[in-house]
Amino acid sequence: MIEKIYKTNRGDIHYWTNEINGKMPTLAFLPGLTASHRLFDKQVQHFEDKYNVFVWDAPGHGASRPFTLNFSLKDKATYLHEILEFEEIEEPIMVGQSMGGYLAQCYMQNFPDSLTGFISIDSATLKRKYISGAELWLLKRTNLIYRPYPWKSLLKTGARGVAETEQGQKLMHDMMQEYTKDDYCDLVIHGYKILAEAIEENLAYDIDCPCLLLCGEKDKAGSTKRYNRKWSREEGLPIAWIKNAGHNSNTDEPKLISQIIEDFVIKHAQIL
Repeated sequence: MIEKIYKTNRGDIHYWTNEINGKMPTLAFLPGLTASHRLFDKQVQHFEDKYNVFVWDAPGHGASRPFTLNFSLKDKATYLHEILEFEEIEEPIMVGQSMGGYLAQCYMQNFPDSLTGFISIDSATLKRKYISGAELWLLKRTNLIYRPYPWKSLLKTGARGVAETEQGQKLMHDMMQEYTKDDYCDLVIHGYKILAEAIEENLAYDIDCPCLLLCGEKDKAGSTKRYNRKWSREEGLPIAWIKNAGHNSNTDEPKLISQIIEDFVIKHAQIL
């Protein structure tokens, strides 16, 4: 994988690709809030010799720092679109974990008919009708939760809260340690704020391509499991429940998730 930099007026965005072959499908991996590109290390290793692969450190994450945190989810989607255009990546399959799944939906809203497929990993819908007013209120006030938390306790709780396996917890712990407590809290608070604002726009956020929802059976992050059940039922979207996996199910069950992604590519992408 080749590390590259996309410069913006808010900061530099770091991303990685293999040698892009226009005849092959592209998998664009979008990590969740506070996670770096390392979240998808196992999937990148599985696919980098098979398909085109893109993964990034989202603005304000990992190597994409410092980055001014005054952008919206739409701005973030626009940055992603500009990078994919620069790389001449057309109609990728987006694989978004948690916040990465919200980003993919925002991307489809602003750049319709631009994806070959969408795989949501432990994410949820951006449609306003599924989220209560109280939940939106809390999303905009996460500073009340995160700021008072001791950093050592936050590291431990954060890692255990998103993964069930030792490997998954260690990876999340390592990624969190790349931040100071203040930087981490700033990023989390900003992330939930722009998520709430995107939901409050009450846009269609229709999924205009083949889609698969994945959710860990032991996902403890907020109401993710409840959202996924309703999202699947109300929108008619297929869902796969990942046994023995938490919120970062692709790190708890990397081989299974990679196989599910591969089956999706074979079914929905044109492989020459």
